[in-house]
Amino acid sequence: MLNKNKLKDELIAYLLLVIGSLLFAVGDVMFVNPYLLAPGGTYGLANVLNTVWPWKISYYAICMDIPLLLIGTWILGPKFGVKTVVSTILIFAFTWVIETLWGYNPVIHEGIVAEAVKAHNYVQIPHSDLFFIPDYFLNTVVAGVIYGVAIGLIFKSGATSGGSDIISMIIHKYTKISLGTLVLIVDSCITLTTLIAFKQIRLPIYSIILIAIESKVIDLIVDGIKSYKTVFIVTDKIEEVRDFILNDMKRGGTAFAGTGLYQGAQRKMIYVTLDRTDLVKLKSNLRFLDPNAFVNVIESSEIMGLGFKALPEE
Repeated sequence: MLNKNKLKDELIAYLLLVIGSLLFAVGDVMFVNPYLLAPGGTYGLANVLNTVWPWKISYYAICMDIPLLLIGTWILGPKFGVKTVVSTILIFAFTWVIETLWGYNPVIHEGIVAEAVKAHNYVQIPHSDLFFIPDYFLNTVVAGVIYGVAIGLIFKSGATSGGSDIISMIIHKYTKISLGTLVLIVDSCITLTTLIAFKQIRLPIYSIILIAIESKVIDLIVDGIKSYKTVFIVTDKIEEVRDFILNDMKRGGTAFAGTGLYQGAQRKMIYVTLDRTDLVKLKSNLRFLDPNAFVNVIESSEIMGLGFKALPEE
């Protein structure tokens, strides 16, 4: 039974990997490249190179990805895994197919209405009558959502993004600068290539907006929409608060003793994790249970264990 469940999980993981890789290729070829954006990564740099020196995006990217994977494995060890290699190959293949069949035409464009008008004596019509009009902000939002869903699915499958992130990992090994900071620096440098290549300040700005949208969507895909809060309650009415949490809210928690720093008095503390709705309910009732309670609410990015998300299996 365990092996059957493990096989099912692996099949789902590879399905997510395929869907994520396909979406990434769609976002890059149909939304990012036509608007000259470069939201970091090897494919961001490949988009710039593709426009300046026409060659397929997929060729530029794979020429960077393979050496980076080899160098990363040599310096950092075999930490990237089979799925990262599969993801690299799938994204390359899907990108090649789409750019070969579709080309580099934008999806958000003047549309068939404008083409029909131009075919009949080039009579102008208002933009409001077009199916699509060129729109940098709309295109950036759509591209950010597609990228976010794509990379989120790849992460959920157990793969990593690889690419330029490997550069950050290598620098991190020798400098001890935080990985998050290095990823930001490397991606920012790639984003700024649009300014150097095309001399338009709006391009790196829109690329940064795309990255911000992408990161939020990745969080939603990986962590889910449900938001949890960790609450610490210091109270002299420990029994009243405990009974309310257990009986009215149907929640569990942990109670332990603490010592105040100022007077050295013994105080009771309750530790409990709640969703947003239960937190509102708790706060509104604490005013009556113990108006002098001290409450500290902390954002919890991930909660695992009984009553929440299951602990990961090996």
